[in-house]
Formats: sequence, C-alpha cells, structure tokens
Amino acid sequence: MNSVVIGSGFGGIAAALRLKAKGHEVTLIEKHPDLGGRARVFKRNGFTYDGGPTVITAPYLINELFELFKKDPKDYIKLSPLKVWYQFVFEDNTKFNYSGNETEMKKQIGEISKEDVKGYEKLVNFTKKIFDKGFTELADVPFDKPLVMMQQLPALLKLKSYKSVYSLVSSYIKNEKLRRMLSMHPLLVGGNPFTTTSIYGLILYLEKKWGIHYSMGGTGNIIKGFEKLMNEVGIEIIKGHEVTKIISNTNKVTGVQLNDQSIIKANNVICNADPPAVYEKMLNGDKDNSLMFKWKKNRMEYSMGLFVYYFGTKKTYNDIEHHTIKFGNKYKEHLDDIFENKKLNNDISYYLHRPSATDKSMAPPNQDCFYVLVPVPNNQSKINWSDEGEKMKNLVIDKMEKDLMPNLRENIVEDFYLTPDYFEKDLNTKYGSGFSIQPKFSQSAYFRFHNKSETYDGLYFVGAGTHPGAGVPGVLSSAKVLDKIL
Repeated sequence: MNSVVIGSGFGGIAAALRLKAKGHEVTLIEKHPDLGGRARVFKRNGFTYDGGPTVITAPYLINELFELFKKDPKDYIKLSPLKVWYQFVFEDNTKFNYSGNETEMKKQIGEISKEDVKGYEKLVNFTKKIFDKGFTELADVPFDKPLVMMQQLPALLKLKSYKSVYSLVSSYIKNEKLRRMLSMHPLLVGGNPFTTTSIYGLILYLEKKWGIHYSMGGTGNIIKGFEKLMNEVGIEIIKGHEVTKIISNTNKVTGVQLNDQSIIKANNVICNADPPAVYEKMLNGDKDNSLMFKWKKNRMEYSMGLFVYYFGTKKTYNDIEHHTIKFGNKYKEHLDDIFENKKLNNDISYYLHRPSATDKSMAPPNQDCFYVLVPVPNNQSKINWSDEGEKMKNLVIDKMEKDLMPNLRENIVEDFYLTPDYFEKDLNTKYGSGFSIQPKFSQSAYFRFHNKSETYDGLYFVGAGTHPGAGVPGVLSSAKVLDKIL
C-alpha cells in the first residue's frame, strides 16, 4: 500500500507513523522547509519561539507513537509537568494560580466566592462524565455514518451537549470571574465559550487527569523527535515542495502532483491540510461534490483568527508564570466582536507564553522569551492587517506594560508578529482561521468534515478540521480514527 500524507502538523506526522506501523509505504510531503505545520519553530537572534501549540496535555498520545515501534519516548523527547498550569489575571488585576492541586484551587475559589466551592466540585464531577463519554469513548471513533451519530445522541443529550460551555459552567458557578476562568477552554481549540458545545467542557477534566506539560526545548522538540523516528522507520520525507493537485480517476484518488509538476502515485492520500482548502484548491473545485456536501461545506462557520506577537527582552520578568491568561474588562461583548461582528476591539484578552520560565535554553543568558496570542476576527472580517498589524502590536505592548510587565517597551530587543494572513497564505486555512471550523454542536462528530472523504475514494483527513477537532490531543486522536478506517 502506498500512502501519501500532505502536511506535517501533529496530525500528519501521527498519521504517517500509524500507517507505517501497519506496513504501508509512506511519503510525507511538507511545503515548508521545516516540519511542524502550526507547530513550526522560529529562531531569531538566540531566541527560540514555538510557532503554535505550547500547552501539552494527554502526553500518552505522543508517547504511543514511539511505542508503536518499540521505542522509548524518553530517548527522543523530554516532557516536564508544570506546577502552575495557568495564571489568570482578572480585569481588576487580581490573580489566580490554576493548577492540579485541588486544595489550593478550592482555597482560591473560596477567597473569591465561598458559595462556589461546592459548585466547582460538582462541575468537575460533571466534566468527568463528559470526558468519559466524549474523550475516552468517542475521540477515536469514526463518525462517518449517520447511524453512529444517531446511536450517540441520547447519551450526548443526557450530558447537556446542547448547552454552551459558558452556560454549563454558569449552572454550577455564580461568580462572574470564576465563570470566565472555568469556561475559557474552548478558546484553546478555536471556539467561543458562549456557542461551543458543552462537550468541550471535557478539556477541564482532561487537564486534571494528566496535567499540563512543557516539552523541554519547546514543542518544536517533539516535532524533532518525531522526525528522527520517521527517518529511523523509513518514512520518506519531502520538504519544500507543495502539493498543488490531488489526482483522481473519476472519484478514486490515484496520487498527487507537486509544484515542480512531478507526480507521486498513491493508493491513499491523507490530508493534514485544512479540508476546505483541499476540496476547493487541490481537487476539482465543487464539480464532483454532491449537493448535500456542498451545502454542508458552505454552511460551516470558522474559528477566530490569531494575532501572535513574538518578542524577546533584555531583562527577565521573573514574576511572570509559564502560561498567563489576562482577561479584558468585557468578555461576552469582546467575543461577540470576534466571532459574530468580525471587528477589532481595544478591550482585548490575551494569552502570554513565557517558555523561559521553565526552560532557560529558549533565550540568551539573562534574557527572556515570550509570545502573546490575541484572539481576533478571521479574514471574513476583511481587516487589512498590513495597516492594523502595527496598531495591534502597540496596543498589546501598552496593555502588557500596564498590566504585567513594567517598562516592557524599552526592554524588547527582538520581535515579529503573525496575523490571520499568515494562517491563510502560509498554512492554507480558510479565512486565516487559527483552528479550522468552530467546535459547535452542529459542527461536531458526524457534522465535521469526515476523516474518510464523503466524495472521493482513497482520500482521508486528519487534523483540526476533522473529527474529533483542534488542539494537540484532538489532532493526535484524528490519526487514531484513521487507524480504524484505513
């Protein structure tokens, strides 16, 4: 069996390794000169910046891929558990250290709102039920037939999957600060807490089950470890070449064509590329798709875009934790602007990553390394980022200087930023969305792009746009779905 994998994000690499373990001849094709997809690495003037995911949960999903080949993951990667998972900084600048230490968690919750301690315990118990069903049981189940979805509906309704994450959290928690903190998880996978199905409340429990880890040397070192493994087991890796066309004979896929016009024949093509980009750009447009599939594709709603500002400082900010989440004054209104109104708003919330808090190798001696991620509207907004990019960068620096990092501007020695344009042009995501399609109930499981193409034989999908969804555990699980259907 010859299989070609397009794209080398976590999903594509996991798919290549799982197919190789099944005895397929596997070729992995990456358009960039480096592997990783959203998890690429940028090195500038002694600073190492992870391009994408920085929160590592469910590390067993990573370890499994080494174990498939009887290898010890520790020979390839080093995952280090974090003590404080996130430091939340609220609009009044009070702080909350969110961790796996339940005694500490309840103590801090009690200081904000005594009556919510019991509610928090009940919420955690309920998210365990969602986790047992939505993750343990269904994350690697193929949802390519309506019957599978129908069979699961009663259980999903019993778990209140029709509710949003925010509304689920609010049914247990009264305090608005705590509601924001405990409902923010959908933003980690591209969803609006006010519209994302409460199934994604399982992330809250998933973190508790395995903790939050950091990959020493950055997430990019996991990619490096995978690349070493792929070379050892004989996966052919082609970098710096883009697949421009998937070749098919009637509706059976027969291979791919690269940007140098060369053709690679294949029995199966597995796309880690964003499904809409594949259907619209690499195949016959909409010509071969059924009316039902066209309707499904056209009604999809896409995740927010991301503005990511990478910077290094000549002093160290030792009181900044590894992961910080800073809330703006408004929460729902700001999310409405991002997801519904598609307009920029100065009252931003942001996520600040400081890998040098855990790993001094990420920055030159006595310096500090950061990226700050701001959810923004995707490119359906028609925002002109060549005008707005600098303004957003200055707004972010002003906010961080005021909230967290005194004299920041004068201490920055190295910086650059990425906007939704990068996601659209370099990563081929529709509308420059950061996480492909939104994780709403009407776009979950059977209602996402299927792992096995609905329209072409021999075409498969892994990654953020297919089942079970975005985030490192999601895309790694999508390769396990592939394992079952191919």
